[in-house]
Amino acid sequence: MIDTPYLLFLGDAPDQLAAKVAQGIKDWRPENALGQYRLPGCGADLGLADMSLEQAKAAGVKTLVIGVANRGGVISAAWKEVLIKALEMEFDIASGLHNLLRDEGDLVAAAQTYGGTLHDVRVPTVGYPIANGVKRSGKRCLAVGTDCSVGKMYTALAMDAEMRKRGLKSTFRATGQTGILVTGHGVPLDAVIADFMAGSVEYLTPDNDADHWDHIEGQGSLFHVSYSGVTMALIHGGQPDALILAHEPTRTHMRGLPGYDLPTLERLRDTALPLAQVANPACVVAGVSVNTQHLSDADATAYLAKVEARMGLPAVDPYRHGAGRLVDALAAL
Repeated sequence: MIDTPYLLFLGDAPDQLAAKVAQGIKDWRPENALGQYRLPGCGADLGLADMSLEQAKAAGVKTLVIGVANRGGVISAAWKEVLIKALEMEFDIASGLHNLLRDEGDLVAAAQTYGGTLHDVRVPTVGYPIANGVKRSGKRCLAVGTDCSVGKMYTALAMDAEMRKRGLKSTFRATGQTGILVTGHGVPLDAVIADFMAGSVEYLTPDNDADHWDHIEGQGSLFHVSYSGVTMALIHGGQPDALILAHEPTRTHMRGLPGYDLPTLERLRDTALPLAQVANPACVVAGVSVNTQHLSDADATAYLAKVEARMGLPAVDPYRHGAGRLVDALAAL
């Protein structure tokens, strides 16, 4: 177990989206997020108190969490200076980066010297099976996106919270470092060997009561050439009964790929649904989740109405306006 509360390390994140791990913890487990630590030039701000390591220690922080999801998961020299000092001050460190803490000799040495624990969240701890495609009882919902980092996890968390608020049977199934740090368990899907990815999703979403919904944390995008493989594993291993289309309307190109335009929601629907129906012929598209954080209230309302009229599906921002209508759509299936 990772000791709480946390100091969220934002490092030199270039923008808010790069700090999505920390943002997710702050939004969904605010009681665990006591403050943030930013290096000079950091372009992200969670609105938490900026703390030094000394201030965090005095406030009772137990673990420094690397809250940045940078491309390639690199631990830079500037970060190392802070991380080693944190270990010297007897903090634990938790990370979901692809570059593992345990592979950094100087961090391992500092942890051994001062008694700190290095938590690598992105390390599979189970020997997952190869997917068998056998139909499982219970119901499953998966958000698929026009791009990476458009709100798929927030959609699943919001729908799970709304269902549990109504007294319905529901579980959020984490598949990435942020979801695992929020809930404390899950499958680090993009660190699973490719042949076992779909099987790990089957493992994560086992047989359940007929009226129970698993809300599976989405990853990547079928249209993102860097990360489409992880999306396919979720679509086939998850055997979703319902897809939610996820979109961020202010993007000018795919995240990290300036030469690639975003697909339309119609193209996402027409691509993802047939692939989902390979594993579950009964799968349907139930709604649209739009991340409107960069739109004004009026513009968000107008955009959602336009999408809804165009797609013939409930279109909401589940974090801004609530996930009620998306849950209603699942209840109607």
